Amino acid sequence: MLDQAYSRRQFLGLAGGLASIVGLGLVGCGGSNAADTAAEGSAAAAESVSGEVTYDGASSFQALVEAAAEKFMDANPDVSVSGSGNGSGKGLTAVAAGTVTIGNSDVFAETKLEADQVKNLVDHEVAVVGMGPVVSKNVKVDDLSLEQLKGIFSGQITNWKEVGGDDAKIVVLNRKAGSGTRATFEAAVFGDEAVDFKGDAELDKSGDVQTQMGSTDNAISYLDFSHFDDSKFNAIKVEGVEPKSANVTDDSFKIWATEHMYCSKDADEATTAFLEFMLSDDVQGKLVEEQGFIPVSAMKVVKDASGKVSAK
Repeated sequence: MLDQAYSRRQFLGLAGGLASIVGLGLVGCGGSNAADTAAEGSAAAAESVSGEVTYDGASSFQALVEAAAEKFMDANPDVSVSGSGNGSGKGLTAVAAGTVTIGNSDVFAETKLEADQVKNLVDHEVAVVGMGPVVSKNVKVDDLSLEQLKGIFSGQITNWKEVGGDDAKIVVLNRKAGSGTRATFEAAVFGDEAVDFKGDAELDKSGDVQTQMGSTDNAISYLDFSHFDDSKFNAIKVEGVEPKSANVTDDSFKIWATEHMYCSKDADEATTAFLEFMLSDDVQGKLVEEQGFIPVSAMKVVKDASGKVSAK
């Protein structure tokens, strides 16, 4: 399985020997593999369980988790599912510390945590999402190359006229360090190069970027596809390729992430049941796409631990 958040720089930093490939089994918190989990997901929802599931992490797919949680709680009225979207780093730290039962992340836990923390966690890959640059409504640029994006988000390109736009200062709205969306975007744009450019503002969540982009002229930022809102800003092409899910599935659009949900190896029954539900047909069959994501099974490319991409 690939991740532009199985991404370039982050992915290559993983401990040797880790391989993640589309279609291979995932180990569930309860010890079942992906085939068992997918088959048992609907049954898990039908068999009422009780308990409290809590999560924190990536804001990029919080809406998907919330939508699935509503359906799961309808089927399991004795379970409470609640959480926040404070960024991948915070979510992974919280699940490793045991302050939440699930940590949501756009990147592998290995990129944010120490090895002794990661060994106690189990990864569930629940969806794929594209991520791309967005610009203010008044910006006339509708396509940027990766090299131009690198210039803008490193502070080397500072005026829209340098990339074919009007003579106006580029306002760069970045995400804060710890954001999986930022890590994914930077990995795609900068590769292995280190970058510490903050821009004109560093925002906490995807929703904050939506709001700020809608009220700021001459701005640029980046969002996952599920947060695109053409009433507030414009999503633009990268290297001439439109930011659409169809272009993510064949890897022609290069900026994308796999959405991970981590739990501890000894997760409770309610948490295990909810994660099984996330991988069931009830979620993967329809809800994932309704929320603007791509089922992991739809990806047409794979990426191994060395970062090499090949056809599925």
